[in-house]
Amino acid sequence: MSETAATGYQVLARKYRPATFADLIGQEDMVRTLKNAFAADRIAQAFILTGIRGTGKTTTARIVAKGLNCIGADGKGGPTTEPCGVCEHCRAISEGRHVDVIEMDGASQTKVDDIRNNVLDSVHYAPTSARYKVYIIDEVHMLSNSAFNALLKTLEEPPAHVKFIFATTEIRKVPVTVLSRCQRFDLRRIEPEVMMAHLAKIAGLEGAQIAMDALALITRAAEGSVRDAMSLLDQAIAHGAGETTADQVRAMLGLADRGRVLDLFDMVLKGDAAGALDELSRQYSDGADPIAVLRDLAEITHWVSVIKITPEAAEDPTVPPDERTRGQALAAAIPMRVLSRLWQMLLKAIEEVSAAPNAMMAAEMALIRMTHVADLPDPETLLRKVQQGLASGAGRGPGQGGGSAGGPTAWAGATTRAMLDGPPLSRAAVGGATLAVAQTAAALARYARFEDVLELIHRMRDVKLLVDVERGVKLVHYAPGRIEFEPAPEAPRDLAATLAQRLQGWTGARWGVSVVSEGGAPTIAATREAATREAEAEALERNAVVQAIFAAFPEASFEEIALARDLMAERQAEALPEVEDEWDPFEDG
Repeated sequence: MSETAATGYQVLARKYRPATFADLIGQEDMVRTLKNAFAADRIAQAFILTGIRGTGKTTTARIVAKGLNCIGADGKGGPTTEPCGVCEHCRAISEGRHVDVIEMDGASQTKVDDIRNNVLDSVHYAPTSARYKVYIIDEVHMLSNSAFNALLKTLEEPPAHVKFIFATTEIRKVPVTVLSRCQRFDLRRIEPEVMMAHLAKIAGLEGAQIAMDALALITRAAEGSVRDAMSLLDQAIAHGAGETTADQVRAMLGLADRGRVLDLFDMVLKGDAAGALDELSRQYSDGADPIAVLRDLAEITHWVSVIKITPEAAEDPTVPPDERTRGQALAAAIPMRVLSRLWQMLLKAIEEVSAAPNAMMAAEMALIRMTHVADLPDPETLLRKVQQGLASGAGRGPGQGGGSAGGPTAWAGATTRAMLDGPPLSRAAVGGATLAVAQTAAALARYARFEDVLELIHRMRDVKLLVDVERGVKLVHYAPGRIEFEPAPEAPRDLAATLAQRLQGWTGARWGVSVVSEGGAPTIAATREAATREAEAEALERNAVVQAIFAAFPEASFEEIALARDLMAERQAEALPEVEDEWDPFEDG
């Protein structure tokens, strides 16, 4: 692994690339299977390696190629899982110049002609010097369908001297006809403790001093990719000039201090908008990226949620002890419903900040939104407040007695009524206060006439109920909170119960709706139809133009009748300007 002056500087990811299976970290299951296969001489004709970026797919393919062709230091060895690294074949494969190990980039060579030129035209020829001819195709999922189809027959029945090794990050894009012809190995993400130990070892070999909490930050940012971690370690060593701290790595990655992010998390949950904005501004001034801060908040939300479900998750080696203690305290104090709501809002906020022209402004608006809803009660708390208000209220409220008047229905009715007839609800009014107001006589006084009830039904957009009331209610007596009617033949059998339930839900007060057998006035629909017929008859009798039209077109009919008084009122309303005060002609003397 030493480098010479001739080769110049090598990045750590290349300098410490594994040369044998023993050098691979975190892939013990795959190594065990390959070792057993080599020992039993059950080496497959094709392998496919899959996993996220930087877990060692191409490196593993080269190690397998070396193991297949290694002849040992004495030149007499056979296939092995411990290639010597010194024989001609091992050195040539490591340097990428072996004539019998053909590496192909599936991302740039995707066509069927590329497969034909690189594989099919040469696959039947014996190796020039090695034991096996090995074809390594990286990012194999990017081959075209025609290229896959051209490869299938050879892949299923290759010559005895040929081995295929495929690597891909998108295993689902590989046709099942190819997968069924290969032995599949899934390379896992590297566990944090394994990664930190490996980075500490490399830093020691490089003679660099780097703090363990700095290595934890690099491990977290790498997300299980060894190559990413090595690249970040290389950058961190250069950034720290031989001695690297966590603050330097955090500044390099554009991250905010984890403790300060936890402080910001506390402020958001407490609804402290001013403090949250000030903390975000200070982190921004210190170099933190606003979207990185939101992502850190989302990560903490997820971490606390997981700890709440599985407390042992707090024992994360990448998290310092004091942060674990704070995480456990947060998990014990914050309800899961609040964490879920915050998670959804953060996901939306990250999306908005990514698309916003000014990331800082978008992040500030997201924090304001999150702090605003932080202290909103959950539905169970709301229901409990409603029930407490009902239990302590005087008189017979909507929740007392039988029926469906209590609980959520009464609450929905009070809230809806307040939105329709009054100013927007404030959070201070959410509870028993709004419901108590809805139960007073003043609330019912808003519906002094039966026409006011019809207007309420119209505003609530309950078209079916409106039609049923207009066609089926022959009103006998009306008072606010009390309706007595004779049902018309078209009235549904449950109209009284439905009307009472809807009015109670919308107004928050109990309505008595009863049915009598006689004494009802004509229905609204009948009255409207009678007025229309009267207007039509009057038009036919007095309007010469209408008479002429019907004389010329005997089968004509009235499409719509507009009464003159209604048209006059409508035109006057359109003509008059809107003023806040009435004009007094004597005001100016």
